[in-house]
Amino acid sequence: MKKLITMSLNGETHEIAILPYRSLLDVLRQDLGLTGTKKGCDVGDCGACTVIMNGKAVNACLVLGVEANGAQIETIEGLAEITANGYKLHPLQESFLEYGAAQCGFCTPGMIMAAKSLLDENPHPTEAEVRFAIAGNICRCTGFSKIVEAIVHAGNGE
Repeated sequence: MKKLITMSLNGETHEIAILPYRSLLDVLRQDLGLTGTKKGCDVGDCGACTVIMNGKAVNACLVLGVEANGAQIETIEGLAEITANGYKLHPLQESFLEYGAAQCGFCTPGMIMAAKSLLDENPHPTEAEVRFAIAGNICRCTGFSKIVEAIVHAGNGE
């Protein structure tokens, strides 16, 4: 039997009926069409599905959709600002572009959301703090150096 939930998703209120056993990841991707949040391992090991829930980075594959009832959820789709000329990227997105921090791009949404959660709490993190914050996110393409540089740069606003 479906349960009706209400959540704030990227600043907009959504009311949706979902099955109680479905993950937040599946609700976001399949029911709401937000495919920027990636489905990688589906067991919380890779971080590709990282979203921000009530101000904290979480693996959406490990959160039941019903747990999002009353929650504030931020996904990668909510970061860029819509302008008259298109989109204005979030500083983290700009920094990832500038530093070449995205290779295939599969981990990028989760990596950026984990970084945003860190920068929301600590606007000027050290390299060690950045590495700790993204430790739950796996990138199979890079050695993480450019990713860390991009996050530190975004935090310092250089």
